[in-house]
Amino acid sequence: MNIINGRKIQKEILEELRVEVMKLNFQPVFCDVLVGTDPASVQYVGMKAQMAERVGIHFHHADFPSSITTEELVKEIKVLNKIKNMCGIIIQLPLPEHLGGRAVLDAIDSDLDVDCLGTVASEKFYNGEINIGFPTALACMALLDSVNLDLKNKNIVVLGQGMLVGKPVTALLKFRGLNPEIITSKTKNKIELIKNADVIISGMGQGKYITGEIIKDGAVLIDAGTSESDAGIVGDVDLESVKDIAGFVSPVPGGVGPVTVAMLLQNVLTVAKRSHLP
Repeated sequence: MNIINGRKIQKEILEELRVEVMKLNFQPVFCDVLVGTDPASVQYVGMKAQMAERVGIHFHHADFPSSITTEELVKEIKVLNKIKNMCGIIIQLPLPEHLGGRAVLDAIDSDLDVDCLGTVASEKFYNGEINIGFPTALACMALLDSVNLDLKNKNIVVLGQGMLVGKPVTALLKFRGLNPEIITSKTKNKIELIKNADVIISGMGQGKYITGEIIKDGAVLIDAGTSESDAGIVGDVDLESVKDIAGFVSPVPGGVGPVTVAMLLQNVLTVAKRSHLP
């Protein structure tokens, strides 16, 4: 089994981004809106801020108290939309329960929606109208591309059809002319489909669901699922079980996660390049 090293791939992507950002005649700005003081969210926003600055993208801090109302937050986001050289805004999720998530996400200018979670940006993505996409799905494709496998005649399955992974990954595969099998909780022959798969992309969030007993020799496993366990965060793939059977596996942690942040910043650069800002 070969481990797909997400941290190594992230480092390579970030270096390419740094070079490209240096070629711009302005410094792009990126903002991750943080509401409240949830420790995990604060840490994650801080990490994205560090990576943005590392590649030459200015990080604009926008922190708001958890007491903010939906109307107030929407108003603040509309102000952020107009900041000079702004090239990407995202909302750190989850938001406090009292906030209207859809109204908040849709307040982001669709041209700056680098998470693609707003209604307009999401529709444009699925219609193939924009060259940015859901960062986690893009990360899955980047990891898959890193093994240099000719996918044309391969059996590809996507486990789950969630908003962040399964559904957009399926779309990205279809954009390439591929025809993946989709497995959901309602799929009756899921084990048979998994056993026949050359490539498995999983975002179910069912810890260690994929074992060596249900995969074929040499299968490529892209694991975008995360679950809590006694041992910490685990993925959908049981690494110990598949180690003598799988060809390539992206681990959790250290696989899709690091590359997701890199693809988010890639989206920011894409917006910067198309915006023609002074």
